[in-house]
Amino acid sequence: MAELLYNKAREYAKPNGRNIIDLYCGAGTIGLSMARYAKSVIGVEIVPEAIKDAEFNAKNNGITNARFICADASAAAKQLAQERITADTVILDPPRKGCAKEVIETVAKKFAPERVVYVSCDPATLARDIKIFEGVGYKLAEYTPCDLFPRTSHCEAVALLYRN
Repeated sequence: MAELLYNKAREYAKPNGRNIIDLYCGAGTIGLSMARYAKSVIGVEIVPEAIKDAEFNAKNNGITNARFICADASAAAKQLAQERITADTVILDPPRKGCAKEVIETVAKKFAPERVVYVSCDPATLARDIKIFEGVGYKLAEYTPCDLFPRTSHCEAVALLYRN
């Protein structure tokens, strides 16, 4: 199921020749799974060990168009916006609590990507965050549930939002 989720995220991101920012990237697996198609990938994660793993994963797979930043998603998003980094697609895979409103606003106003691919492990916070995205000019186009946790009440989902 994880492979299906990553394939769906890649389908939604349409990474060919695009600059991708992967917020809450963990060990970089979602962004790195698209790096061979993308122009560039910038992954952001607050956990230093995860960033080391992401860098190792990139090197181990011969991926040279990815870089990683160890920082809180809000701070990194602001930093990247100040660096005038642009993104055609932003991938979000936040923890169960979802995205901070300021992250959503920074993504929408500073990066203004054509697409946002949101991977969520909590349908309630996904719904809440989609509503916030709608308030800053994005529209839900499609979503796909992925049952990574069979015989439990938990479900992952991948959502595609477009800029209006």
